Amino acid sequence: MAAGNPHAPTNPSGLRQSITAGSYGSIDSGLSSSPDQPGTGYFDRRHSAGPSRPNPTEATSLLDSALDFREHEHVHDGPCDHGTFSPRPTSPRSFLGGSGSARDGDSAAQSESEAEPATGGASAPAEGQNNAPRQRRPKTWAARMRSKKMSTSRDLAERHGIRDNALMYMSYYMPVLVWAREYSWSYFKGDFVAALTVAGMYVPMALSLADNLAHVPPINGLYSFVFNPFIYALLGSCPAMVIGPEAAGSLLVGTVIKGSVDKGEGGDNDAILHARICGIVAGLAGAMVLIAGVARLGFLDSVLSRPFLRGFISAIGAVIAVDQLIPELGLQKLAEEARVGHASSVDKLWFILGNLDKAHTLTFTVAATSFVVIMVCREIKRRLQPRYPGVAYIPDRFLVVVLSAFLTYYFEWDKAGVAVLGKVEAASGHSFTFRWPFKWSNMVYIREATSTAFLIALLGFFESSVAAKSLGGASFAEIQLSPNRELVALGVANIVGGCFMSLPGFGGYGRSKVNRSTGGRTPMSSIILSGLTLLCITFCLPYLYYLPKPVLSSLISVVAWSLIEECPHDISFFLKIHAWNELGLMLTILLTTIFFSLTFGMAIGVFLSLLQVIRHATRPRIQILGRIPGTNRFENAEANPDRLEFIEGCLIVKIPEPLTFANTGELKTRLRRLELYGTSMAHPALPRLRREDSNRNIIFDIHGVTGLDGSGAQVLEEIVRDYRQRGVRIFFSRVPSRDSKVGRTLIRSGIMDLAGGEDHFVNDVSEALKLSEVEEGGEGVLN
Repeated sequence: MAAGNPHAPTNPSGLRQSITAGSYGSIDSGLSSSPDQPGTGYFDRRHSAGPSRPNPTEATSLLDSALDFREHEHVHDGPCDHGTFSPRPTSPRSFLGGSGSARDGDSAAQSESEAEPATGGASAPAEGQNNAPRQRRPKTWAARMRSKKMSTSRDLAERHGIRDNALMYMSYYMPVLVWAREYSWSYFKGDFVAALTVAGMYVPMALSLADNLAHVPPINGLYSFVFNPFIYALLGSCPAMVIGPEAAGSLLVGTVIKGSVDKGEGGDNDAILHARICGIVAGLAGAMVLIAGVARLGFLDSVLSRPFLRGFISAIGAVIAVDQLIPELGLQKLAEEARVGHASSVDKLWFILGNLDKAHTLTFTVAATSFVVIMVCREIKRRLQPRYPGVAYIPDRFLVVVLSAFLTYYFEWDKAGVAVLGKVEAASGHSFTFRWPFKWSNMVYIREATSTAFLIALLGFFESSVAAKSLGGASFAEIQLSPNRELVALGVANIVGGCFMSLPGFGGYGRSKVNRSTGGRTPMSSIILSGLTLLCITFCLPYLYYLPKPVLSSLISVVAWSLIEECPHDISFFLKIHAWNELGLMLTILLTTIFFSLTFGMAIGVFLSLLQVIRHATRPRIQILGRIPGTNRFENAEANPDRLEFIEGCLIVKIPEPLTFANTGELKTRLRRLELYGTSMAHPALPRLRREDSNRNIIFDIHGVTGLDGSGAQVLEEIVRDYRQRGVRIFFSRVPSRDSKVGRTLIRSGIMDLAGGEDHFVNDVSEALKLSEVEEGGEGVLN
């Protein structure tokens, strides 16, 4: 240790120097270990200071010692007024165990065992001490069910005087136990107004989604606002989010129903079968989401890229817009006769253009007027809301629906050819009929609906995740947003809804934003929304008889417009940054959906997205390092080839990622390219550009290898063995500790022995360069 500085490093870093074999013994003792100098190997040198402490593992709690400053000993006696944090805790233990080398491991273990009393290895506390270890209690059944995190949490809670009980964990998994305790009447006014506003705007939308997109009785759309919001309010972790039917999910349900009709399993007017299939699809989607939540697959919301979602959502908007033109022009009966209802969007568009002269004038007028009024009100509210927030409370869509129904009744537009909603009732004749969707008799429909239900679950969860992250859970500090709990809540909600044949319901950012902006602060607004929808089903269904279907179609067209309107912004952004792959993905999904079908477009999009993920995951990101002149720093030589120095006779390779079966397939090939060309970007058709003697020493910087599975270890072992057979010296720098899984795997696989033993595992690249010079000098003397 340098005089005058008690914190000077034991092994100062240095660049590779010209060292002869004669000066070998004068090198810093950290370069090698010898019988006369026990304990000087790399893994034992790394952290040799400090008293003996238990070896940490990947399960060792950081808080166990880091927060208890009473356990931290002083580096030296007396006041310490230098250094940012002082006194500092001792460093973690070394790779091969303790402050001694591997050769001293047995003696160190023996000395530790000798220090322990003979009674079971646990030292008896001194008389009068209060910190005696707690007696181990026998594990109860409830204790066995605890996870590792719960056990750690229990210890932390006891240390800080917090009561650890089952209610604390139940409150985490059932947020209703949190917000119900804190709920007060001061929240109720905002929740009630928000629920009334959302009901006025989106309950008519649910009727339209069910009738026009899903091709099920309209009441099945209302069921989605009865069960799904109520269940989510109990289990969901985003207080402001409102669950309900979405255009994409409803359209996908309609594709399943159309497919069953095409196969002759029912007619276009078989409402009972259609409702039954709707419940099966919703139940399947809910089951898939629930299983994903239990399996902790919440990270899957990052699998689908933004271009994929934007392309698919824009394609859905285009499909919906074309579909709704047929009822808005009064061509529904003609389309059924021509059997274009199940055709692609392009075929429907050709049908519309060829029959424009047969459009029903009054129907088109009602639809166009409704669409224009809603769009104008939407734009006015968007412009005025920053200055006058109260305009968000105006239920413009509800007023359009009520006024159009009254005008249809008063002027008898139904007798003039305008299609009306008619009698709204359940297909079975009884509201809230319970049907378990997973019965064996439904297996034929389950097989047909599984793929579509998977797409509904995937899209629904992603949209819900985006909405939840945007809204947050700021109303209650104790409610933490969790993707896995969101999956569980959405899954249970859709399974319950599927039992009553409701449309699939997921979170929507639009209505959730309306809910929050109009005063909704707690999940009680969702419960009130469920109650209002229940009242509508009980008392208001007879008044929906004269609701014009063109108005419902115009409501859906507004949704289609909102799905498409963000696409130009994304396209311009990708054009600006020359993101051609993203633009190609969006265009591919859009064209395949329009020219073929929604299911085919979705399948192509998922396939291309997963292909990109797999390609990204299986591509090794190894780098060749060069030294920044005049420093001890090394950087990626391919990124800055002109300003970095290459070390003669050494190839420095950095592996910045875990090595698994997924990314080790091309590891040998890419290493070979680095040997031949000094870059992984060179084409393999080139002749060799680097001399053979330029690769006499290979230094692997594996600080980023935080994971190493069996396949990765096997490939790495083969690489090291091949190098050693060719006479190449191998060095590893910045290796994880022995107690880590990577460290244990390096030992058990024999990689450490093949590389030359413990001495070839060094602190950093600079030390490896020194050691390579030492060994080259020694060989020169011997020769």
